[in-house]
Amino acid sequence: MAKTLKAGIVGYGFATKTFHAPLISAVPGLELAAVSSGDAAKVGADWPELPVFASPEALFASEEIELVVIPTPNETHFPLAAQALAAGKHVVVDKPFTLTTGEASELIALARRHDRLLSVFHNRRWDSGFLTLQAVLREGSLGRVTHFESHFDRYRPTVQQRWRESAGLGGGLWYDLGSHLLDQALQLFGTPEAIWLDTARQRDGAVADDWFHALLRYGEMRVILHGSALVAAAGPHFAVHGTGGSFVKFGLDPQEDALKAGVRPGADGWGEDPNAGRITLQSGEAAAGRAVQCVPGNYLAYYAAIRDAIRLGTPNPVPAEQALQVMQLIELGMESAREGRLLPCSK
Repeated sequence: MAKTLKAGIVGYGFATKTFHAPLISAVPGLELAAVSSGDAAKVGADWPELPVFASPEALFASEEIELVVIPTPNETHFPLAAQALAAGKHVVVDKPFTLTTGEASELIALARRHDRLLSVFHNRRWDSGFLTLQAVLREGSLGRVTHFESHFDRYRPTVQQRWRESAGLGGGLWYDLGSHLLDQALQLFGTPEAIWLDTARQRDGAVADDWFHALLRYGEMRVILHGSALVAAAGPHFAVHGTGGSFVKFGLDPQEDALKAGVRPGADGWGEDPNAGRITLQSGEAAAGRAVQCVPGNYLAYYAAIRDAIRLGTPNPVPAEQALQVMQLIELGMESAREGRLLPCSK
């Protein structure tokens, strides 16, 4: 049996507490061995036996830690990941990968130089709705896809004093949620021919974008990616239309809410989505609809694949090169928004 892979996490904020610590601790063969934090009491309240290092540098210096996870504010991703790679650690960075494509490229080169795994936590690839959507598209019943929409809408009318909603590079909804939707679009359809983006600050007191609407062009097919913080009555999460019919899915994946509620990952019913999708197929003048039960979501699969990539040499579940593509589209989208025009994407 392969030796247990010991992981350390930098910081103990929302992402560590809600996602990374419980997911890592639930994967066999992977051990949450330490956290770095300036608030040991906060960590101890949730993980009383977990060692706490006073600084990231102390965590990187630990010989037993092989994998370092970095779910810290966006502007710290690059310097912390660079330090961890230089210390000989495998590294997982939360999305978005970095602030710029230049930083992302530097980290990729550094990981290659040190022969270390570098991955980005694009966990929404393992959402129930997205896994179900992929299964529907593989089935082929919709025919040639002509139009796809993906909405990540929430109702959070009050602006909070946190880095995700701060002004400056790396803040705002396009970086936060747009990275998820872009990654999913790339997985489904590959690199678009062109992108157009519009953003806005719609909430009272907002200093960063809290609304975005992106159009990705693939020949005659159109992909719409949309996110908002002011949607109290959400429409479809996914809607895809093709020459043979349509698929519509309401509701976001349940795993985040379960993690927030303290449900242990992998518990009975984990990832099961009560909101079935619906396929409508057209045959002549007649349309026939049927419910599609969702594939259970499985965020644990990401860290199980990280374990196997390091121990067994299997593929990295989210190679940094794929996350670099997301960053390229984030930057190009921002340029499009500034200039108010459609911009071509390089293949």
